[in-house]
Amino acid sequence: MIKSDNRPLYLQVIDKLKEDIDNGVYEAGERLPSEFQLSKQLGVSRATLREALRMLEDESVIIRRHGVGTFINTKPLFSSGIEELFSITDMIQRGNKKPGTIFLSSAFTPATEDDKHKFQNHGLTELLMIERVRTADGEPVVYCLDKIPKEYLPEYVSHQHQSIFEQLEESGTTISYAFTQIEPLGYHDTVSEILQCEPETALLALKQMHFDEEERPILYSLNYFRADKFKFHVLRKRI
Repeated sequence: MIKSDNRPLYLQVIDKLKEDIDNGVYEAGERLPSEFQLSKQLGVSRATLREALRMLEDESVIIRRHGVGTFINTKPLFSSGIEELFSITDMIQRGNKKPGTIFLSSAFTPATEDDKHKFQNHGLTELLMIERVRTADGEPVVYCLDKIPKEYLPEYVSHQHQSIFEQLEESGTTISYAFTQIEPLGYHDTVSEILQCEPETALLALKQMHFDEEERPILYSLNYFRADKFKFHVLRKRI
């Protein structure tokens, strides 16, 4: 039961549930007691409890499965500023997990008009397109679709390296920065199944064009991150 103070009760409930999670009373993926049981345990009304749960859901601390119950959400595998440019391999390693790769396909394909526009090269004829699933300790966490003009990586070997950044560097091209668009998505018919997501697990789609030190567009990536495994934030400064 919560110890009453001068703050609104729903804030006290939030703090109490977070404290219980940190102390291991509730583990990641565990279902919480029913609203009736939990409100009785905490000594608050169900209306107060619902407001606390609503805010915890907004913070992604819990997740509600319609008709099933309320569960403790898993903590993100990786959390960092989106302004920092890391390869997915680096991200997974920084989360103290072992990176792995499931190769779905890799092939040289003709460049479309959209590709020529993206790469600012109307003479572009052929692209290397790589489709992969990145894993952390064997668990699928990111779906990747990468496109690179053939000239920058003519001898791509999928089974020798995991990081495309590293292969580009070995071929004489260093990625300097990337322009990124972020789109939150719900369930994706294809990608969510590949990443073994529950129906309520959201995805973060990062569309990135990577440039080298000479401002040339080198690598276009469409990456779908499991939102329960990755969390990005942005440092904004007042000017």
